[in-house]
Amino acid sequence: MTQNTTETLTNTRLTEKEAELTQALYNSWKTQNPLNEDEWSYYATDDETAYRVQDELTRLKNESVGGYKVSLTSQQTQDMFSSNEPLYGAQLTSHFLHAPTSVNLSDLMEPLVEVELCFRAKEELNANDTLEDLLNKTTVAPALEVPDSRFKDWFPSLSKYLVMSDAAVGGLVVYGDEFDTKLFQTVDALENVNCTLLHDGKELKSGKSTEVLGNPLKSLKWLVDKLATQHKTLRKNQQVSSGTFVLPPTLTKGVWQARFDNGLGNVDLDVK
Repeated sequence: MTQNTTETLTNTRLTEKEAELTQALYNSWKTQNPLNEDEWSYYATDDETAYRVQDELTRLKNESVGGYKVSLTSQQTQDMFSSNEPLYGAQLTSHFLHAPTSVNLSDLMEPLVEVELCFRAKEELNANDTLEDLLNKTTVAPALEVPDSRFKDWFPSLSKYLVMSDAAVGGLVVYGDEFDTKLFQTVDALENVNCTLLHDGKELKSGKSTEVLGNPLKSLKWLVDKLATQHKTLRKNQQVSSGTFVLPPTLTKGVWQARFDNGLGNVDLDVK
């Protein structure tokens, strides 16, 4: 990285180390040349540093933020990454894709695949909103999320702080038809969503929405509250991929499908 670039990033409130990590992540994102965790593990060692790097990385990508993904929403994944709460990553507008759609595996680095619910804010959401408010202020869609990392061999042992720095290993969010979340009538009804993940017609995994902090609306509430502590808000029309129902397998070529109950339908992704 050039001295001028370092100075520019540092002047935006990043330390020199934070600026170097930001630039390395951005270069990896552009070139698809993965980073080695060992070389960067000491560049982000706390939440504040990691989110500062993520903010600057998002700015460098020079595209509107279409929403967020929430990660580590089950006890199992929190334990895997030595965390006691979820984390989030800002996602670019172009990385939210409506199903059915197709992607090229060569455009990704080390992708996995998850099944989730994706919410969209019908109006700005804030920390005063209750779960009931969020039910009334959002739409919901079935989704396949494709997490992807700029680090080699990242799952399941990459440092939590590097995950956070790398936009929560953001890749793609493929979402199905949207419904008013009031389709569920009550907050508790969101706890009873089931999904089966298939690859080329073969059932791989099944999961339930209780894996997502007990209720995906609680994941959305966590995000809204977390953003508020950082003087941010979830704006109208932004989307939120709220957390996986299953431990994710590796994304490979073929036809992936997530089948949801409760009238949510299917999400189809063709990976070429």
